[in-house]
Amino acid sequence: MSDEASMSGLSSKEAQEFHSLYMMGFIGFTLVAIVAHFLVWTWRPWLPGEDGYGALQGVNSLIETLAPLVA
Repeated sequence: MSDEASMSGLSSKEAQEFHSLYMMGFIGFTLVAIVAHFLVWTWRPWLPGEDGYGALQGVNSLIETLAPLVA
């Protein structure tokens, strides 16, 4: 493989290193976003039941049961 610089000015090896760092950052950000969305969902679901948020009273006991497993 040639070590010529591309249009970005990076060699092939530098581009691969940048790509791997970028992907690690992207995956880390995505995992943090997924955890944040899950925590917000447990606090206040976006789609309430027919009776509004009052229909989700059983969710609190489920969270209390699962919380020690997460910590």
